[in-house]
Parts: sequence; structure tokens; C-alpha cells
Amino acid sequence: MHTSNENERQLYEVVNDLDICMMTTVEADGRLHTRPMANQDADEAGIIWFFTDKDGSVVRNLKTNPQVSLGYSNASGRHAVLGGKGEEVADQAMIEAKWSEDIKAWFPKGKSDPNLTLVKVTPERGEYWDAGSSTVISALGYLKAKITGEKADDMMDHEKVSL
Repeated sequence: MHTSNENERQLYEVVNDLDICMMTTVEADGRLHTRPMANQDADEAGIIWFFTDKDGSVVRNLKTNPQVSLGYSNASGRHAVLGGKGEEVADQAMIEAKWSEDIKAWFPKGKSDPNLTLVKVTPERGEYWDAGSSTVISALGYLKAKITGEKADDMMDHEKVSL
């Protein structure tokens, strides 16, 4: 994604760096439902796409409430969360364009599977925490907190971003 906003660029860098996200949708009875989803890189407009089943809980939940939360995290200190709106996009041309052989692990019938559809998530806000790949910075922040007894707020970059 191309953007001149440094915080937005950093948010999407963290999101695009991680392979799995935890997608939370709202069920018809108001309960939250979270499940792992294979992450696709954000497109030029910042939209994030996911492959899913037409008859699955993601599509069913989005029909009653389009609110979505996407959580990303890894052990090296990169974390992000995006909130926005999700919708089903049953477009075979878009499925073809977004398809990769990695997706076949979840959809063995391939891109022509009649139950295959896309979910388009349009983020409205995001937040990231990024220690990058520097375990030294994290270790120093931890030691500082242990020695001073103060919260180690400077261990990683952290920003809230309106999209």
C-alpha cells in the first residue's frame, strides 16, 4: 500500500508481515466469534481480502452485522489490530486475481469451488505495536522496567491510526 502517512504505512507494514490474523465478527445473538484466517496483503486502497466459505459463520455474521476486528501478533514483537466493515464479495474474477496455491490448503477443490467466496474488509481504524526485529530493544526495555520499577512504554513503537 502506498501512503504518505508514516503511521498508516507502519500499520500496514506490520499487517502485511504476518501470515495469520484472528478475525472477530458479531453473531446474530450479539456474541463475538473469533477465528484464525489466512492473511492476504492489503491492496492499494488498504482493503484486506480473505477467502472463506459462502455458507460459513463469517459470511452469516457479516449479513447481520458488518463490524469486523482483525488481530495480528507474532513472537518478535509485532502486533496490530484493525477495525472496520466486512462484506461478502462473490466475484469469480476477483477470486481468480487473489488466488494463490497456498489457499488450496483450505480449499482443495480450488478456485472454482462453488462454496468459495471472498470477504472484503474495509478498515476504519487501526493500532500497532512494533518492536521490529530488535530483541535487544525489547530486552533493554524489560531490564529498564525491572530496575526502575516503571512501565516499559518505550519498548516498541505504538500508534493509533484513523483510516
